[in-house]
Amino acid sequence: MDWTALDLSLRLAAWTVAILLPVSVLLGRFLAFRQFRGKALVEALVMLPLVLPPTVLGFYLLVSFGRSSPIGQAWSSVFGQQLVFSFEGLVLASVLFNLPFAVQPAQRGFQAIPAEVREAAACCGMSPLRALWKVDLPLAWPGVVTAMVLTFAHTLGEFGIVLMVGGSIPGETKTIAIAIYDRVQAFDTDSAAIMSAVLVAISLVTIAVTFALSARVGRRLS
Repeated sequence: MDWTALDLSLRLAAWTVAILLPVSVLLGRFLAFRQFRGKALVEALVMLPLVLPPTVLGFYLLVSFGRSSPIGQAWSSVFGQQLVFSFEGLVLASVLFNLPFAVQPAQRGFQAIPAEVREAAACCGMSPLRALWKVDLPLAWPGVVTAMVLTFAHTLGEFGIVLMVGGSIPGETKTIAIAIYDRVQAFDTDSAAIMSAVLVAISLVTIAVTFALSARVGRRLS
């Protein structure tokens, strides 16, 4: 069992969730409540990573984060290291790749809020920020929780993007999915089976906790 790879995968998933939580709430709420010209295009761009092959998106991210790219050069000048084949590069790639998993469930959660509830909050003089905290989030919380759990579970199992952007550097970019692949390539099926079982167990427990939390929230709000 490669515990270093598992720890790296858990840290990558945690950072991805932490970054995408406010993004999913703000962008999901914006897309749920606002109508504007080009909204369909924005929603399509958010959903694009869901339909693109990971190798295609990974290639574009590899080019965008490379040393010769403006992003890569700016990162190198500020932090003194390259962005590709680093943990920080993996985090940025994971955030972009998991955007649809984070935004869409949150958007659906906000869309489920009755219009009269939001109108009542406005009539009571609530500011948009207070309405978000006191009205919208408590009602849309199951969707937000679902978004974060899907993001966490999907990050743990991601392979293509990680391999393209991060490679397989032990302790730096070698996640549990890459470790499983390496063990299979080395015909060490026993180790691959153990790591796969651990990954399945973590994902199953995570999703089960999500359903339990959503059910509790639903009963409390009903």
